[in-house]
Amino acid sequence: MSIFEALMMLGFGLAWPCNIYKSIKTKTAAGKSFAFMITIELAYLCGVIHKVFYNYDAVIWLYVANFVMVFIDLMLMIRNRKLDLARAQKKQPRVQEA
Repeated sequence: MSIFEALMMLGFGLAWPCNIYKSIKTKTAAGKSFAFMITIELAYLCGVIHKVFYNYDAVIWLYVANFVMVFIDLMLMIRNRKLDLARAQKKQPRVQEA
């Protein structure tokens, strides 16, 4: 196990709860990128696969934890996009027919 890999994963792992909290609190998807979140998920998945097949050690659990946290944030982003769309539709003035 590489201490530097573990520290890197811990560093990333500390950032995701902050992101999740922000997503819950703001209830908006503004500034979030679906493509970026999917890319991060795929990267963590590749890390897990590498650990399973080539270098199994305790760091795999950090990859799994980060994957789960990003997944939670991704689901919140999808929910928040729906909320954003609903708010945008409410703001549009209704056109009355003559």
